Amino acid sequence: MTKTYKHYHFDHVGSFLRPQTLKEARLAYSEGQLPLSDFKKIQESEIKRLVKEEVNVGLKAVTDGEFNRSWWHLDFLWGLNGVGTYEQEDSYKFHGAKTRTTNIELTGKVAFNPEHPFFADFNYLKSLLPEGVEPKVTIPSPSLIPNRDGRSDRWPEFYGSWEEFLDDLAQAYHETLLHFYELGARYIQLDDTTWAYLIARLLDDPENHEKYVKMCEDIVYLVNKLLKDLPEDLRVSTHICRGNFKSTYLFEGSYEPVAKYLGQLNYDTFFLEYDDARSGSFAPLAEIWNQRKDVLLVLGLFTSKHPELEKYEDIKARLDEALESIPLENLALSTQCGFASTEEGNDLTEEEEWAKLAHIKKIVDKIWK
Repeated sequence: MTKTYKHYHFDHVGSFLRPQTLKEARLAYSEGQLPLSDFKKIQESEIKRLVKEEVNVGLKAVTDGEFNRSWWHLDFLWGLNGVGTYEQEDSYKFHGAKTRTTNIELTGKVAFNPEHPFFADFNYLKSLLPEGVEPKVTIPSPSLIPNRDGRSDRWPEFYGSWEEFLDDLAQAYHETLLHFYELGARYIQLDDTTWAYLIARLLDDPENHEKYVKMCEDIVYLVNKLLKDLPEDLRVSTHICRGNFKSTYLFEGSYEPVAKYLGQLNYDTFFLEYDDARSGSFAPLAEIWNQRKDVLLVLGLFTSKHPELEKYEDIKARLDEALESIPLENLALSTQCGFASTEEGNDLTEEEEWAKLAHIKKIVDKIWK
């Protein structure tokens, strides 16, 4: 069937730098020095200000900047039934930085939570938007739970088989996406760092090749099961992320080792990181486009990690390279990731953040006249 959703050549992954006011309020609330009601007022005020900036810079799909959460992924996962929190022994080892040690663990069978706090967050975002602008939901991919993030190895305590675990996880996400749809969402994004992890493992660990192939196949099964039979006017995208913390990264390498599996995913849109040499060539993207001629590939040719503005000539040259594999109508531009995957944020100012987005919009308008 023909999809009926909107798509944009100028788009954004989703997260924005947290204002200092919001950071201080979250810290005061966590330490018991600020009531929840006062914290929410500050949060909502900052989101309202953010939305105005997003609209002014020309974005047609607007997020709440992930201001309601501390992490890009954990806050959502904790909100599912059957998922809890614990402190792991060590943090994620980014290049030049370490994150906090908080993580997830299974505490029971995974299930949809009709009281998930992200639903109320979405309703508030939707209430702020002017006509002609739509709200965009960003949540982590379910692939983070079974494959490598936290204590998913507890699944035999709650399930008779691995397949039963994956099926429950897919159903929990399917119901979550449907509820967002009922609330008015028509654009939902699943952020995924697992593919970058698998690229690294497939390249560097040939002895366990079959293990990582099975992980790839499990993600395809999981994602396509949750996407099955969703409404035709619901656009579901994914962001294939290589890690983003204080302007550092986790993984590098071409998409080539996993391109075959990415091509099997039934997403409508792919956000792909291409902001530096560690990203490889555009050739693997043909694997995705050959499977879905209506797919939109959002190239992250601009970096969210640094304030310097990319030269138009350089962006145009890279885009011309991509056109050797994908038609222009199937392409769009963005930063490679958000500006603040965690509340710490990347090493640039809010003014530089908005200058970067305005710069991208200007180039998009020049290319897609």
